[in-house]
Amino acid sequence: MAAASNLLGGTALDAAMAAGGPAYELTVVHINDHHSHLEPNTGAELEFDGVETDVETGGFPRVVPKIAEIRSSGRNVLTLHAGDAITGTIYYSLFKGAADAEVMNKVCFDAFALGNHEFDDSDAGLAQFLGYLNADPNRCQTPVLAANVIPTIGTPLRPTPDTSLIQPYVVKEVGGQRIGIIGIDIAGKTKNSSSPLDTTQFLDERETAQGFINELTAQGINKIILLTHFQYLNEVELAQSLRGVDAIVGGDSHTLLGERFANFGLNPGGPYPTKVTDLDGNTVCVVQAWQYADVVGELHLTFDGEGRVSACSGTPHLLLGDTFERNDVPLQGAELQAVLDTIVATPELGIVEPDPATQEIVDVYAEDVEVLKTEIVGVATKDFCLERVPGQGRSAICDVRATQANGGDIQQLVTEAYLLRSFEADVAIQNAGGVRIDIPAGDININLVYTLLPFANTLVNLEMSGAEIKQVLEEAVSNFQDSDGSTGSYPYAANLRWELDLSQPFGSRFSNIEIRRKGTDVWVPLQDVDDVTVVTNSFIAAGRDGYLTFGDVSDDGRMVDTYIDYAQAFIDYMQQDLGGAEPGDSVLTTPPLVTPPFCSDYSTQLFINENSEPQLPDAEFLRACE
Repeated sequence: MAAASNLLGGTALDAAMAAGGPAYELTVVHINDHHSHLEPNTGAELEFDGVETDVETGGFPRVVPKIAEIRSSGRNVLTLHAGDAITGTIYYSLFKGAADAEVMNKVCFDAFALGNHEFDDSDAGLAQFLGYLNADPNRCQTPVLAANVIPTIGTPLRPTPDTSLIQPYVVKEVGGQRIGIIGIDIAGKTKNSSSPLDTTQFLDERETAQGFINELTAQGINKIILLTHFQYLNEVELAQSLRGVDAIVGGDSHTLLGERFANFGLNPGGPYPTKVTDLDGNTVCVVQAWQYADVVGELHLTFDGEGRVSACSGTPHLLLGDTFERNDVPLQGAELQAVLDTIVATPELGIVEPDPATQEIVDVYAEDVEVLKTEIVGVATKDFCLERVPGQGRSAICDVRATQANGGDIQQLVTEAYLLRSFEADVAIQNAGGVRIDIPAGDININLVYTLLPFANTLVNLEMSGAEIKQVLEEAVSNFQDSDGSTGSYPYAANLRWELDLSQPFGSRFSNIEIRRKGTDVWVPLQDVDDVTVVTNSFIAAGRDGYLTFGDVSDDGRMVDTYIDYAQAFIDYMQQDLGGAEPGDSVLTTPPLVTPPFCSDYSTQLFINENSEPQLPDAEFLRACE
């Protein structure tokens, strides 16, 4: 976070005259990280007067009219998108950016910066999306910015020396003034956690930004905005390390800014805007607009006659529907009126009627979703048994003997998928209850995957010690053994295995824990002092389902959310890892064959129940594992 001495308080608008020139005012409207969330979030909650209330938030049909409203104000307006437009919902899984491009073109953004997830289907997949975005020369033609991304000539993003789908910056004339907008993508995360071509270069964010600021300044442009996908705290530090930047419109960390949101049960990460000073002591204003098309940011900048920011203010608009429920009962009468009065009195909240034309676009794709959910993405060669605690007998299609030793095949397979699709993790841990159904032998379609993994979870990487891993495994089992919690907390793992004795007390149930680092075939004992990157789902990463140490690690700042939808990760695992698909392929001509993992891959080598009776597989199951 920025040093306290560099955070600025309010500044009067009339300070714009201090340099002896006329004031110039600019409004920047912005979103970031919508991640293919085209429909509204119907499962959101806000607190009104301390009472939890179910609300509907966001959706692109609300983003469009909100931006149009601000544009119609008569002010000088720029409209920006700070990256990660795609991947995250079935709308991307099925349409590979076509749906996102169509609704984005209802806005016509003045600039769009690349995020790391734009590279999830490699450069070819990104080129396909950008082709959708700018397909019609008579429509928006949105500039796509990434100054620190350098594609090689002859690759999808730069087919010829004179043709590039991305550019470092764009200069817009607004109200008679030239505004420079420079795009910056988060370099390390994109290289390590996405799928760009090896030949695509990612340059240092700060050095690149300063270099292009200098280039624009040399052209006589003195109003410069960085459109970055670089994470809020990084963006605050970046602002303090540069000269000549006036505002940073950011993304990637999905940060909610606006301190009044805390009054409604949300967790803002700082003020909107966040004001810091650059290396010359000039004001720089930093903003983000949360995530998933829920918030539209409205930043007001005032420049003095020499192009320095003399004031900035603004409002992050949380877009609400007009239905409010408590305990599944719609609010009426005085309760409803109290909520409506609070919304009217709170600039950050507003009920927004969806734009009919944009809603029609989403509805057409939604109809196609219902058809395309039947698309085959894999073929199971055998039944994948659902189980929680080994031998519990939850499977609807497998004999209980098949799960006596190792538990659920399907939980294990999901965990293997996490490991491969998080890219950076050494091991993966998954709670049994996060996986919901058996997968019978035969075709696996998209609808089946989203039934298997139905929650709004993402893959999260946690930096942990070996001792912390041992602790969280004990906590997961204790959740149902000692605390009357759900057996859904039973842990499954990839690249981690153990022996488990439920007859022992807390702290002594797990033994002989071994780790196999990614990229090796060697199992070695897990040491307390080992540093391990663990991938899991965002639900238990927050400490839920008994995984308390996961929550502590997250709170300690050792958590990185990849924002990879966990169901999409499973589809990508089948198609790209098991099936050998090329990055950017949406469907394999021949769906990949999916086979249960080898017995040695299972996390539980020996399971002993509460009566100290070893639960071992019968000979038939052992033969199947060989």
